[in-house]
Amino acid sequence: MIRIIQQGTYLINKKELLEASDSRVTSANYDRKQARQNTIAAKILASHNTSEDQNNLKIRFDALASHDITYVGIIQTARASGLTEFPLPYALTNCHNSLCAVGGTINEDDHVFGLSAAQKYGGIYVPAHLAVIHQYVREMMTGCGKMILGSDSHTRYGALGTMGVGEGGPELVKQLLDKTYDIPNPEIIAVYLEGEPQPGVGPQDVALALIGAVFKNGFVKNKVLEFVGPGIANLSVDYRNGIDVMTTETTCLSSIWQTDDKIKQYFELHGRPEAYSKLEPGDVAYYDGAVVIDLAKVEPMIALPFHPSNVYTIAELNANPYDILRKVEQEAQEQIENPNLKFNLTNKIVNGRLRVDQAIIAGCAGGSFENIVEAAAIVDKQSLGNSDLVLSVYPSSQPIYLELIKNGVAAQLMGAGAVLRTAFCGPCFGAGDVPANGSLSIRHSTRNFPNREGSKPGEGQLSSVALMDARSIAATALNGGILTPATELAYARPDLTYNFDHSIYESRVYNGFGRPQKDKELRFGPNITDWPKMIPLQEHLILKMATVITDPVTTTDELIPSGETSSFRSNPLKLAEFTLGRKDPQYVSRAKAVQALEQERQQLIAGEKDLTAISAELKSLCEQIINKAKLPMTVEDLLKNSGIGTTIYATKPGDGSAREQAASCQKVLGGWANIVQEYATKRYRSNLINWGMLPFTFAGSADTFTVDSIVCVPNLKQKLIAKEQKISALVIDKGETKEIELELAALTDDETEIILQGSLINYYSSAK
Repeated sequence: MIRIIQQGTYLINKKELLEASDSRVTSANYDRKQARQNTIAAKILASHNTSEDQNNLKIRFDALASHDITYVGIIQTARASGLTEFPLPYALTNCHNSLCAVGGTINEDDHVFGLSAAQKYGGIYVPAHLAVIHQYVREMMTGCGKMILGSDSHTRYGALGTMGVGEGGPELVKQLLDKTYDIPNPEIIAVYLEGEPQPGVGPQDVALALIGAVFKNGFVKNKVLEFVGPGIANLSVDYRNGIDVMTTETTCLSSIWQTDDKIKQYFELHGRPEAYSKLEPGDVAYYDGAVVIDLAKVEPMIALPFHPSNVYTIAELNANPYDILRKVEQEAQEQIENPNLKFNLTNKIVNGRLRVDQAIIAGCAGGSFENIVEAAAIVDKQSLGNSDLVLSVYPSSQPIYLELIKNGVAAQLMGAGAVLRTAFCGPCFGAGDVPANGSLSIRHSTRNFPNREGSKPGEGQLSSVALMDARSIAATALNGGILTPATELAYARPDLTYNFDHSIYESRVYNGFGRPQKDKELRFGPNITDWPKMIPLQEHLILKMATVITDPVTTTDELIPSGETSSFRSNPLKLAEFTLGRKDPQYVSRAKAVQALEQERQQLIAGEKDLTAISAELKSLCEQIINKAKLPMTVEDLLKNSGIGTTIYATKPGDGSAREQAASCQKVLGGWANIVQEYATKRYRSNLINWGMLPFTFAGSADTFTVDSIVCVPNLKQKLIAKEQKISALVIDKGETKEIELELAALTDDETEIILQGSLINYYSSAK
């Protein structure tokens, strides 16, 4: 089904893969450097690079996109940094905080702010329920050879010839201020598709098979996936989009596909024929590795809790449910912080088959036209029954919904007992269709991380999600919730003809790009607040370890929970109250206690307190550091030259969402650093830097730290300025002192200055 080539590989005449170790490959007949420039990705990156250094790129994007969890913070940050108008098309969509279930008016207040910002700065505003972010961008903003940056991790438009990158909000701020996205030139991996999927196998099946093959080994981490090969011609555009959007879960940086007449027809259908151009690799193209997928051998898949890479074929699970589900239970139990909660899936086995409790097809991955039409064909003229199982379907845009009404598919679904909803991303992150306690939901959506579906283990709630394709979800719902692959059903293949109606967007979307109304007043709701003041980095750093997380991977959902907390993302102080709430509920109180010490220190510097008035705790902390570190200075000298804050230890944090709040909430609570074995994604590390936090790595054991360990990093500021990467530090724990070495991987000049200034906001404010 899938074969990985872990060495350089040539694609010859767009058809044949030739590994670099093949005897036919010689320096005389294959110029690796030139062949690398013949990839689609290399050409697009080069055309967007503003740097003369081809090894370190400075990218300017063609367009930006954000949704209503992130755009308020981005615009607030940009305003504080000198924003006057949007210099490139910027779409503000409203598909995450679309339901006003939490906090009264605050969600709709954000939407009103977003419209006023689009008017003032010249942006694009897509009202709530009209489209999910990525479907709107696919339909209205993509173009072959373009690059689009989005503040959502699933910013992927490669199937449409557009390299999409999902990053934290500060990276969008840089683009709004005419700055660049700075990255080392990434490696490029060929994803070679051959064959044709069998009926009943959908794009999620292919995507989950790919994720299962490459996530755990890190094969494509921070690399670009380039889809090539004869199998692409056998896939519709919707099918390609469905695979492409899930590439985020491989931890790749971006993706791109070769384009053909089907993509040309897509742009013509959407009224943008000029957006098409043929993209394909050169006659000899070099890749840093390859993944070969035989589409004909892909089977219906399921990703069990708690990760999209926890993949099995449905046939495999049905043949051996007890052993597989017990293994999943054991692995999942280790991730559940409440020891009183027992995670159970084997209790859902009925007559030797897994029975699920809920079924959902939604969002940028599941809510496409073809997914829904195929699901409707499976349940047509039959009944889903009146048990506790409900099938909910969320078309990803109103144009798709309208076509489903016109062609009768909506009636097919409703007649079978399915529930149709509007375009909304809630099921993907716990803001809609939260399953009952103890339930298992199957979803064609993007993620199934712990508690991402909305349950709260701290309050005794525990449910979970398994990812599947819409076709097998429909088959399972039709079978009363008994896990069923769509390949077991004989159903008439439906007519997939689609007609796009422009009038919906023309009637409702505000497009003010290039026409800013600079006198327009922004409309602020009471929950929309400015970022608190952030101080520059001091010469020395005194850190208290606020939490120690030893899980193999920590997701951004665990760092800052999704779901109802999303409503507070326009208020940094309120949102920070939820930091690590489901992972370590004591983190916030610990961080605030340390933050109080830093506030005392600042009062001393400002002359509001003298040394005799500082607390015994602060004085004791300083004396302990001076004595243990043998520092030749007084308590007053130490306080005047040291920042006091918190850090966290985690094995591999930052998998999943691009949400900057995973870092900014730590910063708001006085965080100064992360100490980790490695970072799960480039975007989380970037988020830390942009909020003025030090992205340390540490090769030693997690046992080096405990909660409340003191980590003293003397002379850090001068070491940072000198670009030193090996940073000596001292750990003081229960009276014992250990010398350790932290590592600070190479930072750009701008990244160094951002940390020195204390945040991206400070960095740009100082330049005004």
